[in-house]
Amino acid sequence: MQLNYLNDLNEKQLEAVKLQNESALILAGAGSGKTKVLTSRISWLIHNQIISPNGLMAVTFTNKAANEMLNRVSSQLGMNPRGMWIGTFHGLCNRFLRTHFKDANLPQSFQILDSSDQLSAIKRLSKTLQIDSDKYTPKEIQYHINGAKESGKRAKDVKTYDPHSQKINEVYLEYEKQCQREGVADFGELLLRSYELLINNASIREHYQNRFKHILVDEFQDTSELQYRWLKLLAGESNIIFAVGDDDQSIYAFRGANVGNMQSLQKDFKIQNVIKLEQNYRSKNNILNAANSIIKNNEKRLGKDLWTSSGDGDPIRVFRALSDTEEAKYILDEIKMHHRTGVAFKDMAILYRSNAQSRILEHNMVSNNIPYRVYGGLRFFERAEVKHALAYLRLVANKSDDNAFLRVVNFPTRGVGNRSIEGLQDISKMTSSSLWDSAIREYKPPTSEKGVSFFVDLIKKIEDEIQGVTLAEAIDVVINFSGLKNHYLNDKDGQDRVSNLEELVSAAITFSENFDENDRNLELIEFLNYTTLESGELQAKANQDALQLMTIHSAKGLEFDVVFISGLEEGLCPHEQSLMEAEGLEEERRLMYVAVTRAKEKLYLTYSQSRLMYGQTQYNLSSRFLDEIPENLIKKINISEKSNAFLNEPAKVRKNEPSKSFPYKIGSTVLHKKFGYGVVLSYEGSSNDLRIQVAFQSSGTKWLALEFAKLETL
Repeated sequence: MQLNYLNDLNEKQLEAVKLQNESALILAGAGSGKTKVLTSRISWLIHNQIISPNGLMAVTFTNKAANEMLNRVSSQLGMNPRGMWIGTFHGLCNRFLRTHFKDANLPQSFQILDSSDQLSAIKRLSKTLQIDSDKYTPKEIQYHINGAKESGKRAKDVKTYDPHSQKINEVYLEYEKQCQREGVADFGELLLRSYELLINNASIREHYQNRFKHILVDEFQDTSELQYRWLKLLAGESNIIFAVGDDDQSIYAFRGANVGNMQSLQKDFKIQNVIKLEQNYRSKNNILNAANSIIKNNEKRLGKDLWTSSGDGDPIRVFRALSDTEEAKYILDEIKMHHRTGVAFKDMAILYRSNAQSRILEHNMVSNNIPYRVYGGLRFFERAEVKHALAYLRLVANKSDDNAFLRVVNFPTRGVGNRSIEGLQDISKMTSSSLWDSAIREYKPPTSEKGVSFFVDLIKKIEDEIQGVTLAEAIDVVINFSGLKNHYLNDKDGQDRVSNLEELVSAAITFSENFDENDRNLELIEFLNYTTLESGELQAKANQDALQLMTIHSAKGLEFDVVFISGLEEGLCPHEQSLMEAEGLEEERRLMYVAVTRAKEKLYLTYSQSRLMYGQTQYNLSSRFLDEIPENLIKKINISEKSNAFLNEPAKVRKNEPSKSFPYKIGSTVLHKKFGYGVVLSYEGSSNDLRIQVAFQSSGTKWLALEFAKLETL
């Protein structure tokens, strides 16, 4: 058989595919054909009888990638790949445990819990153990359990340092018992139990080490500590690992990905020759050169430079807007222009760092009848936390709204169980009244912050608080008095949801600016109608041509003809939290690198000097990442020369050239006597009333009068 597909490989790809008896790290840049290299490697090994189809294992991170690999191998070799060990970590571990269920102490028909099933199991257990779900939220417990398993630790192995973490770990211990008793395994358990079985059972371990002489790994930079240990066990002393990855695209540290595994692989498997795939088949050179210029500022990387033979392409357009509204309008106009010239909506994407940024973009798409799809997430007004806040408002506006009542009567949880709700529904049916009226009938002065009567008092209190205030202030009252904000602040993964709640305040401000009437009650009703229409309009059907909106994290692995990266401002991208975390800035730069390399033909980078965020107008510095792109690669669009001096001057500070006016460098660490340690984000104002913005570790972000701040530089 002639392997014609080898003719399509470039020199470096061919070198990787034909490697002989040695483990290898293939540093594959964005768009460099890594899937082609992996599948060609599998086909080459089998075709040349170096290994049988059953003698290799290939590990991916998504079912889509695994299926693509199987289909390509089938096409290349003309064989049925069914039965080959090609799949995701979870899929392969499941297969392994099904084969050795007795040794793994599992029933043959054990069930797998997905994330939502796992959370339900934790809630059920917490109720049985009478755990205070407000103090120890199910999400926090889930985060602890999954984090421990990703590190290879059972509950007995976890060290706790305070009563709070000790209590959560006690729940983890009981959760292990519950899962064992019920014969179920969550995703983390699949990998952990597979690892434990391999390390504790020498005969099984030796069997698989003798079988899988070649192990291939896709997206190696995303492997966790435990996944790498599992791979090392399978590889043993003599097997060959062929790992393909890109340390510059490691953006999942929050999921447990450990980019350091790439250095560990080189050391543990004595890899001398790292093969770099640098020829890009996706983007134009201007885009690649911009990406190279940005990422080279990261210190902890293996290093490579992407290039293409397809030409330089258009310069990268950089647009500075005076406001976020102007930024969204510019993006919209460019999208319409490209669509008129024949670019499909589905081939264009708007990327942003934070989910909350989608709100104003979505508003513009709806207003201009452009179908769009939020990839990997929900539209702004469909997000659960936003719908919760709106449900409180709906109930205040209309006590007969039973749907709103049911949505929030026990959210955040306040001890209203199914039996209480069923009782209210029975009364409602008998008296032909609303659930609210039924709750009023059954009202008794509450003795604690629980129960239906407490909820009634809460709604009345919210009603009192919003009398005579603006719509935005009313929403702020709801977010805080309802307990929604505190509920999500206590959630390990809740910061995005808090941002969305605060962005709802911005949506109200924008709506009020365009509302002509003075009737506050009518304004609230019209706003609620507006949110319903916005969430219901232009729902893109499965195969409909629709513009793509997504976070940068969601964009990894995708590509588009035209890409807009919006909100490129200090504090947004890079995110202000990254400045407070070890190695956070380097991960933010990798995110920017991923975003830039999504573009095939045209790339737009936009930012706004002022942005309405969380109900307040913020004045911003452009992202440092823009400064890292050479001037000859960009074309500046509509750069206003009339902006205030402070919007331009701090750029000098960002380049480590502090002046007398701006004595603290952007990004530098300072100490305040009251607020503690913080990082300088930006400046605002003139020399007489200059203010400095600092993100404090324990007190949040604050604006301080520079004259009186008395900050100490560290």
